[in-house]
Amino acid sequence: MNPDDLKKMLDALTHADVREFTLKTGSFDLALKRGPQAFAPAAPSAPQMTGSFAPAPAAPSAPAAPAPEATPAAKPAEEAAPVAPAASAGTPVKAPIVGTFYSASSPDAAPYVKVGDRVEAGQVLCIIEAMKLMNEIEAEQSGVIREILVKNAEPVEYGQTLFMIE
Repeated sequence: MNPDDLKKMLDALTHADVREFTLKTGSFDLALKRGPQAFAPAAPSAPQMTGSFAPAPAAPSAPAAPAPEATPAAKPAEEAAPVAPAASAGTPVKAPIVGTFYSASSPDAAPYVKVGDRVEAGQVLCIIEAMKLMNEIEAEQSGVIREILVKNAEPVEYGQTLFMIE
């Protein structure tokens, strides 16, 4: 199965009300399971994929070229990357999924929280859109918002710190 076929299949399953799907063809085995509804607390909204397939036999190829050696003057990647400022004291609120961060329920609505706001456990802090599902991210503890580390409509990664609550 090529990547385009897989993408078409995932798109079709995303728009259908299918919770489980299994496909076995030859050496390819694919099982997809969708979690509970998007607004259930701490529920994954994206399909979870598990699968395995046997690798295709290797085609004869020319010998691989040796990897170029690093020159002593080259800086390691860690030194070349800009250093992020140290996070302030407090508890981080991290993204539970990959998606797009939204600070408000709609473009013309006020943001759920601002720096300095007092929040209670269970209060909605933001929305992360993943696969056209809006997932409300709630505070796990009470406290004061000290930092908002993501801009509105910015993509976020799993585990990325969104807020600091003190």
